[in-house]
Amino acid sequence: MRLKDKVALITGGAAGIGRATAERFVEEGAKVLITDVNEEEGQGVAGYLGPNATFYPMDVSDKRVVQKVIAEIVKGFEKIDVLVNNAGILRDGLLVKVVNGNLVKEMPEKDFDLVIAVNLKGVFNCTQAVAPVMIRQGGGVILNTTSIVGLDGNMGQTNYVATKAGVIGMTKVWARELGRFQIRVNAVAPGFTATEILASMPEKIIDAMRSKTPLGRLGNPRDIANAYLFLASDEASYITGAVLRVDGGIVVGT
Repeated sequence: MRLKDKVALITGGAAGIGRATAERFVEEGAKVLITDVNEEEGQGVAGYLGPNATFYPMDVSDKRVVQKVIAEIVKGFEKIDVLVNNAGILRDGLLVKVVNGNLVKEMPEKDFDLVIAVNLKGVFNCTQAVAPVMIRQGGGVILNTTSIVGLDGNMGQTNYVATKAGVIGMTKVWARELGRFQIRVNAVAPGFTATEILASMPEKIIDAMRSKTPLGRLGNPRDIANAYLFLASDEASYITGAVLRVDGGIVVGT
């Protein structure tokens, strides 16, 4: 019961790593608040997890909506001990594709802007709304989802990599700014993890991911959730500004 009586807010909690983290936190005694744009899935997860889980529909890219939901949560639960900024999307594509010297395709601006809005600005919006709550209550934990590609880069992911590298930078800034208020800020960098996103990929690509991972397997969402659990708990009370790789030992691109 490492999170007994803690109130934890998890964005993007309707599926994948977010759902696994919500489940793990409930197991450890937390009251979990799940947010997502997918209301049907989010309500389903909260119902499955039982009375210690509550769902709130929320688009992290909309600052007004974020502030409204955070105010509602604080009114109902009086505090937020842990924020897990997990919500994120993919819109992969090459920066440019050139055939015989001719530009035939490029990453659409709308795909770049959308990923930035959710994966980077969304983390900013949620943290900016929750930080004053944590300051007033005397402390808290903020955990940001980055990725190994934010550290190593990856083909076809200009927009996604930009957001995940940006999240690492914000994590380090906020660890400095908020430390004096006893707020710890850390990031987790998952490797290739068997979530719904990977399920839609061709098997040969998944096999390639597996073969390049020294431990010989993909991660599962619970592997990542366990990292969040550790960083959220008092066992990590002297850890802030860190980026924890949970990746099976892979270095992208090798």
